[in-house]
Parts: sequence; structure tokens; C-alpha cells
Amino acid sequence: MSYKFCPQCATPLELVAKQEDGGAKERLRCLACGWTHWNNPTPVLAAVIQYQDRILLARNAAWTHKMYALITGFMEAGETPQDGIAREIKEETNLEATELNLIGVYDFQRMNQVIIAYHAVAHGEVQLSPELVDYKLYDYDAVKCWPSSTGYALADWLRGRGHEPQFIELPPRT
Repeated sequence: MSYKFCPQCATPLELVAKQEDGGAKERLRCLACGWTHWNNPTPVLAAVIQYQDRILLARNAAWTHKMYALITGFMEAGETPQDGIAREIKEETNLEATELNLIGVYDFQRMNQVIIAYHAVAHGEVQLSPELVDYKLYDYDAVKCWPSSTGYALADWLRGRGHEPQFIELPPRT
């Protein structure tokens, strides 16, 4: 979210440097009431889903390009990352995650997010949510990674299983 006005008093915000822990930091601040827009990254959960001994990737309905990617979603207040990714897998694919293992944590600075990526073993019958329009199952040696946070998580998981990941080029953003 991009702030222009203070959400407390409606005064226009200004980019002001202030001394904080670790040194001076420039942030949007309200000079009238002292409110600060911290602009901290948002935690997002992602899953490399192992389903029927293959990798499940899905295509988001909002995407104009034909890219398939990991299941992702925002963590809800009051849930653990493991509970959150199990919920997202169920909501988006109808699959039950029977095993969850942390792959790693990845930055996604373009979206101001931190990706917490898990490997999930999942079972059941795939039924996509309206957020997704399609899914594909990939053999481990045929799946292609992408040069971005969740693609690096997939690559790390593949390496951990003895597969050398192959990367694609991302389509240009419009």
C-alpha cells in the first residue's frame, strides 16, 4: 500500500530521515502527529507440492501469461506458518498436506514480501479454487525453475533430492 496521507490525522506524509536502531532511516512520516509508515515486508507462504510422486504447479487466474508456479498465500493472524500453508493448499487445491518441511526463507523485494517456502506431500483429489485456472504435474527432472523467490525455493528443493534445476527466463512485465 502506498501512503500519501497520515491514516491518523490526514496530514500529508513526508520522507524524513530519523535516527533509529542501526542508524538513520528514511521513512514516510507525519510531522503533525508522529505516525510512521514502517513499510515492513509481508510474510507469504509457498509450497512445493509433491503429489502423485510429481510436482504440482498451478496457474493463477489473474495472470495474463501462461506461467505455472507454486501454491502461495498470506499467513493469517493467529496461525503458524505450517498451519497457514496447509490451509492454503487445501483452499486452493483441495489437497490434504500430510507432511510439511521447511525449504527456506526467500526475499521478494519487488513485492516487499518475505517468502516462507515448504515442501508438502499432499493427497486427495485436486479441485482448484476460483483463484486458479489450471494445474500441471511435472516430473522432477522436467520441471523448470524461474529466477525469483519461489523459483529459487523449488530449485533448492530439487537440489536436495539430487536433481540439478533448470531455469527459464521470465516473460517481460508489462
